[in-house]
Amino acid sequence: MSHSWEKILIGPTASIKEALVLINNESLRVALVVDEHRHLLGVVTDGDIRRGLLGNLGLDANVSAVMNANPFTVSSGVSRDELVLLMEEQAILSVPVVESDKVVGLETLHAVLAKPKYENPIFIMAGGFGTRLRPLTDNCPKPMLNIGDRPILETVLQSFIKAGFVNFYISTHYMPEKIRNYFGDGSKWKVSIEYIHEDSPLGTGGALGLLPSGMPDLPIIMMNGDVLTKVDFERLLNFHNENSADATMCVREYEYQIPYGVVNGDGNRIVSMVEKPVQRFFVNAGIYVVGQEIARSLPRNHVIDMPTLLENNIERHKKVLMFPIYEYWLDIGRMDDFNRAQSDILSLGFD
Repeated sequence: MSHSWEKILIGPTASIKEALVLINNESLRVALVVDEHRHLLGVVTDGDIRRGLLGNLGLDANVSAVMNANPFTVSSGVSRDELVLLMEEQAILSVPVVESDKVVGLETLHAVLAKPKYENPIFIMAGGFGTRLRPLTDNCPKPMLNIGDRPILETVLQSFIKAGFVNFYISTHYMPEKIRNYFGDGSKWKVSIEYIHEDSPLGTGGALGLLPSGMPDLPIIMMNGDVLTKVDFERLLNFHNENSADATMCVREYEYQIPYGVVNGDGNRIVSMVEKPVQRFFVNAGIYVVGQEIARSLPRNHVIDMPTLLENNIERHKKVLMFPIYEYWLDIGRMDDFNRAQSDILSLGFD
């Protein structure tokens, strides 16, 4: 996804001349017309402007007069293969990425066809017992349970590979041989895989202390091996780097509706009443980016979970950020989640 898309946003009352300058100055060759809340109103290309000028519109006319008010858009969960197919079918070179009518990015055919490669270590945590999925996990580690026609962990691996990542570390504890025997050194997928074995469970953060010292000095993307997601890992990594974060936690919005009318009072006097209000929270999505300084600060065999590790670094005034994700996400922790994943895998293009 293009990461300079914010530079091509323009308001509907801007002039055609302003849009033309924007299109000519930026490499994306398009301008996105949005309101003050970044709701997409239309798309303007050089061709739209030329047609407007041929129709006797002046350069001082509003850009809304020439914009395509019904542009083709995609959601952020669309795969690269789907994007290529869609753009070829529509004969377009770029497409806005929209969530809840708001612009969140721009995909270009050039960027989609490019083959990115990232040396950042990918650390997948796959050592848990999966007790809530018994008896399925009695003889199989949870990340090796099949979703569709392949293990959950392979789908996770493939998602990173498609995004351009090549260096993988997998933490193991429960039935490690099943994972090692299946994935080997990663050569089947043309990537490198090393294993970090926990002799005893170290928590979701403790295995960081077992990573080898010779790793590249780049942020580590960590992810639970039982999460099925369409998160844009490239965008996540860029967010972390552009904000000079020490650590970044992916979060999901969670809504909870109180099933009663809530009464607010001052002493015994009722001040207001709200019927069945909805509370909204951000919850941990089990995906992180961790800087090498934090990773190297952990001693070997130190038991700690990721939330505690991040809290400790917040207390040390480290820059710990949250990255809201709106793409598909499913933590396969219970049997209901496992059954849902079996149907989702068929409809969401995990391949």
